[in-house]
Amino acid sequence: MRAAVLENNKFVIKEVEKPSLDEYKTGAIVKVIGCGLCGSDIVKINNGKAKDGDVLGHEVVGEIVEINSETNFEIGDKIVLGHHVPCFNCHYCWNGSYSMCRHFKSTNIIPGGFAEYIYVSEEHLSKTVFRVNLSLSDIEASFFEPLGCCIRAIQRADINLHTKNLVIGLGSVGILMGGALKAFGYEAYGCDLKKERVDLSLGYGFEKSFLLEDENEVIKQMKEYAPIGFDTIFLTAGATKALNLALKSARDGAKIVVFSSIKDNYGFLNNHIYYRELTVMGSYSPSPMDLEDSIKFIEQGKVKVSGLSKVYSLENLNEAVSDTLSNKIMKAFIKL
Repeated sequence: MRAAVLENNKFVIKEVEKPSLDEYKTGAIVKVIGCGLCGSDIVKINNGKAKDGDVLGHEVVGEIVEINSETNFEIGDKIVLGHHVPCFNCHYCWNGSYSMCRHFKSTNIIPGGFAEYIYVSEEHLSKTVFRVNLSLSDIEASFFEPLGCCIRAIQRADINLHTKNLVIGLGSVGILMGGALKAFGYEAYGCDLKKERVDLSLGYGFEKSFLLEDENEVIKQMKEYAPIGFDTIFLTAGATKALNLALKSARDGAKIVVFSSIKDNYGFLNNHIYYRELTVMGSYSPSPMDLEDSIKFIEQGKVKVSGLSKVYSLENLNEAVSDTLSNKIMKAFIKL
């Protein structure tokens, strides 16, 4: 089968061995229809966590073509999936830290989603795989996992009603974060450096989005909508300057949810957190329960996900990475 294999930080299309149920006994073989390109895939390449020979990709939409399972999935089912599975029976899971579960971190699909076929374990089938409503397009379905990540961040923030919430960074994840906030009944405001993204966000339910040109000026504009500052800040921009903007736009006692990595390992100063009683928390990856909410929100149209992606072939995956890095596109969907 064809797969995009990483070599010297570039993807090379190669013929690799197709996964077989003869080896794994239980589970399913899934024909990949398409796979979204996640920012984390690019981060893994840039920071060296992805190695030569790896096949990346996890935002999979596929069709079951072989199965041996005690679940009720069948050949022909169109599915989406979460690629990691928590054990539900460890200290991390008992405390709701499902994405910190060591079993969660050790599980995955085989290989990654930038391949014609993947193996999905019985454990995945029972906990993190969901049928797709056939009325959804493949691209809409591909937002299942990233939307689940946003839902996880919002759940961790434990937001009260009548709060004002700011999303800093209006790429595809920032747009999804705002959509998820609205789906839960919360107010969503946005901020970005690019006017086209600020304008775009208004079509996805944001109350108001701010164009960041001058930091002091944008803070002045924000105070018209949140006079004492925003109650919750979601950092979806992987930029160091977003940290300072978060501090300036947050009210005293606010929560800052870190949902992005940055190139330089900077952080918030201790005394800012202490004297202002700020809560700074991270959010990483969704639980099966967040994924269940995600598929419902997409199928019920509570979160708009259409109009964000550009389609690329597997052979043009490197171009998709380049276009993402240069901000030519919001999101890439790799169609196989």
